Amino acid sequence: MDADTGTGKDPRAEAGDAAAVHAEAAAQPAQEPGPRTGIVVGHDGSADANHALTVALDLAAGLKVPVTIVRAWTIDTAPRPANWEFGYVSSYSDYAGAVRERLVNDTQAAVTEHPGLTVEFRVALGGPAKTLIEVSRGSRMLVVGSRGRGGLAGMLLGSVSEQCVRHADCPVLVVRPRT
Repeated sequence: MDADTGTGKDPRAEAGDAAAVHAEAAAQPAQEPGPRTGIVVGHDGSADANHALTVALDLAAGLKVPVTIVRAWTIDTAPRPANWEFGYVSSYSDYAGAVRERLVNDTQAAVTEHPGLTVEFRVALGGPAKTLIEVSRGSRMLVVGSRGRGGLAGMLLGSVSEQCVRHADCPVLVVRPRT
């Protein structure tokens, strides 16, 4: 039991709302670019992201380059960490760990179909377009699906793929949905 709070909870996370998670995230280092020779692919858990991942992995296998799979997240989209309880705000690292675990699970089948390929998983609290653009800086290519979880809001505000095409400093492959 913690002597300061008497709750047995980590006092760092006792802020009571998501502000503590955002403050801890702000203290994290900026997203480092992926490998210069590698392919970066965004994955939000959607079917179109799975298709884009398969295309990226196939390209990387043919080129014999590493792949960095990236998932951006917010408090609203993150799975609950294992230590989550009502009234207790888990730390940034707890949320990031849960998001990473979900990303690895969501992509495991596709990754295992490409043995010998070097794959790195990255998660970042923030907007998907900004995160993908930062991680893909200097990479060989950025691969994104053309439709993700944005729905109507994505069409009104501008899609992630459109932002990546406009602002990434490497070639961007937008993978169309299967028809």
